[in-house]
Amino acid sequence: MARRLALGVDYGTDSARALLVDVDTGQEVAAHVSAYRRWANGEFCDAAASRFRQHPQDYLDALVESVSGALRAAGAAAGTDVVGIGIDTTGSTPIAVAADGTALALSERFQSNPAAMFVLWKDHTGIEQAERINQLAHGGRFPDYTRYVGGIYSSEWYWAKAARILADDAEVAKATAGFVEHCDWLPGVLTGNTRPELLARSRCAAGHKAMWHPEWNGLPGADFLSAIDPRLAGLRAAFAPTTLTSDQRAGGLTAAWAERLGLRPGIAVAVGAFDAHLGAVGAGAGAYALTKVMGTSTCDMMVAPTSAIRGTVQGICGQVDGSIIPGMMGLEAGQSAFGDVYAWFRRLLAWPLTSLGLATEAAIERILPALEAAALTLPPAGGVVAVDWFNGRRTPDANQRLQGALSGLNLGTDAPTLYRALVECTAYGARAIVDRFVEQGVPVERVIALGGIARKSTLVMQVCADVLERPIGVVASDQCCALGSAIAATVAAGVHASMTAAQARMASRIERTYQPDAAHAAAYRVGYAAYRALGAHQEGRSAGG
Repeated sequence: MARRLALGVDYGTDSARALLVDVDTGQEVAAHVSAYRRWANGEFCDAAASRFRQHPQDYLDALVESVSGALRAAGAAAGTDVVGIGIDTTGSTPIAVAADGTALALSERFQSNPAAMFVLWKDHTGIEQAERINQLAHGGRFPDYTRYVGGIYSSEWYWAKAARILADDAEVAKATAGFVEHCDWLPGVLTGNTRPELLARSRCAAGHKAMWHPEWNGLPGADFLSAIDPRLAGLRAAFAPTTLTSDQRAGGLTAAWAERLGLRPGIAVAVGAFDAHLGAVGAGAGAYALTKVMGTSTCDMMVAPTSAIRGTVQGICGQVDGSIIPGMMGLEAGQSAFGDVYAWFRRLLAWPLTSLGLATEAAIERILPALEAAALTLPPAGGVVAVDWFNGRRTPDANQRLQGALSGLNLGTDAPTLYRALVECTAYGARAIVDRFVEQGVPVERVIALGGIARKSTLVMQVCADVLERPIGVVASDQCCALGSAIAATVAAGVHASMTAAQARMASRIERTYQPDAAHAAAYRVGYAAYRALGAHQEGRSAGG
């Protein structure tokens, strides 16, 4: 039998990764990573204002570079072996588009305008718009459209971001025919179907971030959207009324893009989805498995039989039928900052030498490994308590106005002690999510972890296992999200009959399992109580203005 390959492309916060996978054996044949040039230069962003924007040209350049690199590594004939393409992206990461679906930032007029860029998942400039959405949804005038997204709408999500862009820039607002998620835009570009009203819209993105649900026949009503911003109701018509799961075909690869990428025209392009959701697919997640995608933030993905979810799970990022595994309920939670907390501490420690021109990049990169080695020797829950809301709180109970905190410092507190406290607080944040699922009647029978932190940090993973008081299995694949996209591509291409059948052939194995330490777990129960108390104090401060 001739070799058959699936191509998965994973768009992360800093880079895109293309992965070629043998559809019959699951072997990862080749991969290539491409960084976003403009993003790396810090263009169009203002961290102090929580504004994080990415240029669509970065995404197109990274697609060509990563796919071409993977094909070169796989061998001369690899392009003819590819049967389908799957794409996952960060989310919610929408962009304003013209009537023909062209991203506004790709036009000369708006090429340097941040309001015309993709609004990255961690952009929190729409806090006021999110608060308005929550007021309207809970005020009794309209149905509670937040019911299936945890009961609280977040500034990280589609409508809050769209409303913010419309409010920020009159010229962009006038040129906008619709807003399109990154995971919908890329498949549209590759298939030549970019018009927003005809675009293959992801069930994953629409259900978790745009309040799409069958109970109200799709999106929230035009009257509700008008109450947020009168211009949103007009844009509602530019959102296709049906949504599709990621095992379905968005279309065939156009001849122009086939030539540009070195692939065969007409091969299947799967409907897109968010990175964490397809990461759970690549990790082999099934019923009652919690998959933790651990990077700059975390996304915690649960899969459960649809019949087992009898009500709504409060305070999470949504429950959407088919958003992970078609035919099963996908539930999403997560932390707005995880690895970003450790990166903040590294920047803090490096600042004096960096500002004096005395620090090399290599020296800065050695800071976290040195801290981890020292922190591993320290006792658990040693007295310093931290709260992980450095970028607000995603779940449980979204509140992007909240801030991180440190307590219990003295003149003997050193950098490894502080670092261990930061690691512990991110694990406590993970525990709060598990507790919420269990309290709401969704059992967590298995925990799977993937991502760079899961594979590289013994300290973080052991602390998480101890705090959760559960074994955590770490997947072997370095590119599990791209692997999930490749799995979706095989079903869209008709190679495998279903997502679960494709998982059986292609999903990643577990490379290592962290077992909880009973003595440490007991100490962390005390630490977790202190974390909750400090968090309650922070919430009180935020509520008090």
